[in-house]
Amino acid sequence: AARRDFYWLRSFIAGGVAGCCAKTTTAPLDRVKILLQAHNHHYKHLGVFSTLCAVPKKEGYLGLYKGNGAMMIRIFPYGAIQFMAFDQYKKVVIKKQLGISGHVHRLMAGSMAGITAVICTYPLDMVRVRLAFQVKGEHKYMGIIHAFKMIYTKEGGFSGFYRGLMPTVVGMAPYAGFSFFTFGTLKSIGLAQAPNLLGRPSLDNPDVLVLKTHVNLLCGGIAGAIAQTISYPLDVTRRRMQLGAILPDSEKCLTMVQTLKYVYQQHGIRRGLYRGLSLNYIRCIPSQAVAFTTYELMKQFLHLN
Repeated sequence: AARRDFYWLRSFIAGGVAGCCAKTTTAPLDRVKILLQAHNHHYKHLGVFSTLCAVPKKEGYLGLYKGNGAMMIRIFPYGAIQFMAFDQYKKVVIKKQLGISGHVHRLMAGSMAGITAVICTYPLDMVRVRLAFQVKGEHKYMGIIHAFKMIYTKEGGFSGFYRGLMPTVVGMAPYAGFSFFTFGTLKSIGLAQAPNLLGRPSLDNPDVLVLKTHVNLLCGGIAGAIAQTISYPLDVTRRRMQLGAILPDSEKCLTMVQTLKYVYQQHGIRRGLYRGLSLNYIRCIPSQAVAFTTYELMKQFLHLN
């Protein structure tokens, strides 16, 4: 039983570390994405690369990592819950024989894991977005704890932290689902078709084949790209709803459907619903690649195979 008890903990740590490594790789792009998606008035006339250059000039290099402390506090439990829940849900789905094939298992387990992780860590995401949207010299929130207090007192208590939860959950299900699904499917096909070319024995259990690191990165990247394309409009919707009270047109963006309609009517598909997508590829592909690869490595270090 001791091995099994610690299995939960080791799985939790592996997922958390994977999440943190992935997010720190792409933190500057995250900050830029939030500033652009919600049309921050200091940077709204700029594109992705000009904003990346403008932020350090205006706010110093650490400005690119603004909100990253809150991000780490959120992403460790997020990554940990997501990867751990995925393993658990997969066992349950297979036991209950809900999915027809292994692929459907992955899709269902991935979606449920994503939703579980989002609901558990949503208030931290809310606070991080508010902090990242601030620009030097116009600070409404002094830090993480102050932001928590302000949102709680000013925006209707506990429910204030869950603004925009619906589009997040609806967006997260396909994103996490397709992410785990694509990675798992590529991994199993790769190891089945070309075990010698793409795989190598795991460090902690020579009987288990794992992908070579560069193949892992590639599969993770492809998984990120596919998942992102499917769920991006819901991400834009979520950000607008989260920033709600700060944005001028907030009364038009109260529900998920209203927000989707409003963004579509005002800005169209390319400039509205998919605004910032190219940046998101640059952000998501390396991020998912690092997340899956780190998790696979951590699994070997912590003897999870």
